[in-house]
Amino acid sequence: MQQTIAIVGLGYVGLPLAHAFAKKGYRVIGYDVNEERISTLKNNKDWTGELAESQLKEVEIEFGTNPEVIKEADIVIVALPTPVDEGNRPDLTILKAGTTTVGQNLKSGATVVFESTVYPGVTEDICGPILEKESGGKNFKLGYSPERVNPGDKEHTITKITKVVAGEDEETTDSLCDLYESIIEAGVYRASSIKVAEMYKAIENAQRDLNIAYINEIAKLCNKLDISTKDVLDAAGSKWNFLPFKPGLVGGHCIGVDPYYLVELARDKDTMMRLIESARDTNSEMADYVAGQIVNELSSPSENSVLILGTTFKEDVPDMRNSQNMKVVDALKNKGCSVDTDDPYNKRCQTDENSYDAIALLVPHREYLDMSLDELLKPLKEGGVFYDLKSVLDKKEIEEGGYRYLGL
Repeated sequence: MQQTIAIVGLGYVGLPLAHAFAKKGYRVIGYDVNEERISTLKNNKDWTGELAESQLKEVEIEFGTNPEVIKEADIVIVALPTPVDEGNRPDLTILKAGTTTVGQNLKSGATVVFESTVYPGVTEDICGPILEKESGGKNFKLGYSPERVNPGDKEHTITKITKVVAGEDEETTDSLCDLYESIIEAGVYRASSIKVAEMYKAIENAQRDLNIAYINEIAKLCNKLDISTKDVLDAAGSKWNFLPFKPGLVGGHCIGVDPYYLVELARDKDTMMRLIESARDTNSEMADYVAGQIVNELSSPSENSVLILGTTFKEDVPDMRNSQNMKVVDALKNKGCSVDTDDPYNKRCQTDENSYDAIALLVPHREYLDMSLDELLKPLKEGGVFYDLKSVLDKKEIEEGGYRYLGL
């Protein structure tokens, strides 16, 4: 008999997971507290852009906001966000609330799998006791399989990325490996314990944060020396083992957040994560640095106007979570600039010809890259500044057009 799977949380992780299971013939229940989200999904619309209308139409998923449907599930997969608070400390409020709801509607003998990024111990030492209490001591099993979704990536989709899986015991791990192997084309990796799986996920994103911070510091030094960061990295990349990281703004729900979970855990264990904390400081300061680069090229910031192209946290996605590009906007305004923003996934801006002293391409969405250079530069005043954060355009061509070119 085919298992019934309930997915709790239908965001960037939960919805593609629900689709993958439904496509394989499982009975899938999609639960979310957001009524508007459920309403749009029932109409085959995904505002995250992860699934097309045709993909939603091809499967049967029982979407709803009534938590009692969880009682019918043999497997409950919790895919809820784990942000940080204003002090950059782990905020498990949403996860705890969701776990409480699951516990209150748990079927005896069910397995509860958590996919949220957490620090080691959260699944077994925090979520487990909540389930125990709220279910009234019902029999259940715990599992953990951290998400590896890359928002907006149509190549490395959820079924094409190796899935790390762990259960509270060998039997649970066996059954979860079988479950995920039924949908994951890339296969699964069997972790030795839930805590190992939790730790691996946290360090994965922290490693990227560290590497980007290193390149951001190199970019700052290159700017001091008046040499092109892109040229330096292109030269370094001629060696086979040079890691191809690029400077930029680190936003989103993962890389800019998850390292803080390790920092907090280290504090609780009376130790320190100096490199991780330093990297977080470096990357958190980059929005101000970018704004400063732009302002330094303007004659009088209080009288200058800037057009920001791209406000989402990365290319070709509508995700605004922890967008550092909006912090650049705020920093420019604080420095006296008049700022307009344009983003094909967020809010468009009507622009006039020759109306801005500077244009900053912060997020090179495909729509911008498909535009001709003349069209892209049309709103920029003659002799104005074009700031190319990720150095994706031709500096020489822009400068030959009579503009000043600047990049990180």
